[in-house]
Amino acid sequence: MSNMNDVRSTEPGHRWFAASYDIITKPGEKRLGKLRHQLLADLRGDVLEIGAGTGANFPHYPQGVRVVAFEPDPHMLKRAQKRLVELGRTDIDVRLAPAERLPVDDASCDAVVSTLVLCTVGDLRRALAEIRRVLRPGGEFRFIEHVRSEAMLGRVQDAIQPAWGWCSAGCNVNRRTEQAIREAGFEMASIEHKKMAPWMPAIVGTAKRA
Repeated sequence: MSNMNDVRSTEPGHRWFAASYDIITKPGEKRLGKLRHQLLADLRGDVLEIGAGTGANFPHYPQGVRVVAFEPDPHMLKRAQKRLVELGRTDIDVRLAPAERLPVDDASCDAVVSTLVLCTVGDLRRALAEIRRVLRPGGEFRFIEHVRSEAMLGRVQDAIQPAWGWCSAGCNVNRRTEQAIREAGFEMASIEHKKMAPWMPAIVGTAKRA
């Protein structure tokens, strides 16, 4: 990868959400951690992660992989950098940039990773276009994302979205993310439908440039 300069974030960030994020997610992280490991354990080459958050994926990357992880929230970024120091990982580089404006050359990555990120990006189509742009031919987009239910539960998600988004730093509990990935020019190599909670379906998968 090249052209890797930090992009100045236009967002002030969410200081208190960043401070409480690991505490809030800890109950579900045991199960989610297994999914992270399955998704990332065999990665090789140049890997780009969007929305790295506090660095929950970092322990699951195999040794030797070259990872550049981008995070737009400066408060999350500081916590991710602290986690890297604690892990002693020197093969992961954390930088400031949003998913919609990745400071990376075209076709420069073997894989892009997104875990619980596309629910929050401001412009989903643009973020997916950026992911597609930076992938090399044959490159993979690997993801874990919660999505809108297509059953009656989806209406409940629609109803709670205003309050949910306000208290979760702009997260959208009702995004049709699988549909958006397909419409962005990706083909699903594999996809599993899971549940992060009884009221929160999720997708885990790998997509390739169509």
